[in-house]
Amino acid sequence: MVADVSSFDSVLDINYGIDPGLDALLLHLMTENHLEYSIDPGKNASREQIRFMVALENNEFYAPCSDWMFLQLLKPGLPPQLLAEYVQQWKMLIRLAREYCSDRYIRRRFVSLCRHKFKMALASPIVIPSRLMKRMITILMTQSGIDDPYAQLRRDLNRRAGEVVEGKVFDSVINACRESHPGCTRIDDLRFDISMLEIERLMRLSTMTDDWDADQFCEHGLRSCGLDVEMSAAPHEFEPLAEALRARDDGPLKILVMPKRSGGLMFDIRLIRSLLRMGHKVVLALKEGFFFDHPTFWDRDSDPVLDSALHDAHFVAEDRLSKNELLAIMREYPFVVISDGTRERINPYRTSVTFARAWKECDLILAKGEGKYRRFIQTSHKFTRDIVCYFRNEQGMFHLHVKPKAKWVRKFSENYIRSKAETIIADMRKARNEGRTVIFYSGIIGSVPGQVDTAIKVMTAFVEELRTRLASVFIINPGEHFEEGMDADDLMFMWEMVQRSGYINIWRFQSHSDIERSFDLMGAKVPPVWAGKDATYSTGCTKEMHIALDVQRKQPELQIIGPSSEKFFRRREYGVGRFCDVAIDKCD
Repeated sequence: MVADVSSFDSVLDINYGIDPGLDALLLHLMTENHLEYSIDPGKNASREQIRFMVALENNEFYAPCSDWMFLQLLKPGLPPQLLAEYVQQWKMLIRLAREYCSDRYIRRRFVSLCRHKFKMALASPIVIPSRLMKRMITILMTQSGIDDPYAQLRRDLNRRAGEVVEGKVFDSVINACRESHPGCTRIDDLRFDISMLEIERLMRLSTMTDDWDADQFCEHGLRSCGLDVEMSAAPHEFEPLAEALRARDDGPLKILVMPKRSGGLMFDIRLIRSLLRMGHKVVLALKEGFFFDHPTFWDRDSDPVLDSALHDAHFVAEDRLSKNELLAIMREYPFVVISDGTRERINPYRTSVTFARAWKECDLILAKGEGKYRRFIQTSHKFTRDIVCYFRNEQGMFHLHVKPKAKWVRKFSENYIRSKAETIIADMRKARNEGRTVIFYSGIIGSVPGQVDTAIKVMTAFVEELRTRLASVFIINPGEHFEEGMDADDLMFMWEMVQRSGYINIWRFQSHSDIERSFDLMGAKVPPVWAGKDATYSTGCTKEMHIALDVQRKQPELQIIGPSSEKFFRRREYGVGRFCDVAIDKCD
């Protein structure tokens, strides 16, 4: 018997571990939508990576859709509203096949196949309609040989929009001065108000184009859009965004921009220019491949107008950037373009590692389009960053919604992490100047699931004894610097700065005898889960062994103590944002 979803007050209460029938239903939803990490880790994000974006509590279940859609999928039978969503996707799919699949035989075969798939979906409606659409589009493109049916349309939209934004009418609409600026007491305030005026005009204009055909991008459309009247009717609508964009004590913001449609992208790029002029850094996230008229990461290769508009942006094609690599790029380039790794509206389970890390490192998300509004705003789930969604509804009315990040989420800025690392480095430098030997102790912190607190006690007990046995030493115990809320990305970023500082004399890796001695010091027997463990069990320590060997090549006097390096390299890179191990590679 499955628990009745109508008995829950909130979707946040629908989690694993409440009822075995409900567990099975939730797992059924995840597997049928091909989103379950444990079954297909090569395509889906781990829970730790999801937590870069979604502020999940320990047992919280997350589905990449609105609350309304989630509840519809869990209801028995086929609710009429859900049927309407499936029908809408069916119509879009058939229109796509008829317009772009010229081979009549292949088209009929594809439509017949889709009919079978949709009948199955309607008989047991658990697949998110947009996920079903993506699956069918993939089949169409592979069966018909069509690489990107909307490529020319996107080029036409960008070309016409590019002509508009380079025209005199656009310049006059965006740069027209207001007659007065009441309440201005400082030039800084006036400068910020002017920037916000430009940003508001660009955001409103860009959403007006979401339903335009290429021929509708013209100066007449700008003259007759009624922008001034609309802004006058809602003079305070952009105050939440203005508050989010105001200068902060820790420097300029990092902003992740998620556009909606080609054509409107040309306005979005002008918006990005305004943000850059204010001193902020911007990451523009485009689609990895075909998703109708949404711009893709690869469009600039065949679109000279887009290529020209993004001439000074730094494109990053790598989809698994480390935190160090991403931050280095963002420090060097104020305007970065990445792929979100998907061919969907937005799905945290399928986004690339680079996109998930960019989300985590940014301070503010600008998400354009009603689809993103449903995924981000119309869900009870909180996110790890402040989100601003803006779009126009079917009646053409502009909407702007701000969703603050979860209150309990703490963002460890690069400056904060660097400051912690520099404090430790300063202590190392002082110890070296005093003639003391600096020892860095690498050990298991989180590689045994659910044992973080125990791991810290194990390391601390052993290090404290070492300090009593060894004369004139300065021992760094990472367990003593562990801060609640910091994930593996934050910690590895901090420790790598410390480890490459050049002040370490001895780098000691935790052995199984160290662990046994620690439990002995604590007056306890070694639990089964800790038996035989050593630093080679930890993928974080594996990464540190790579760093240790690299440092030793530059500083041959560095002593590395512990298990032999060969035993570490059976493991892959440490997991994305996680403490627990990635599986050991199989032998050839």
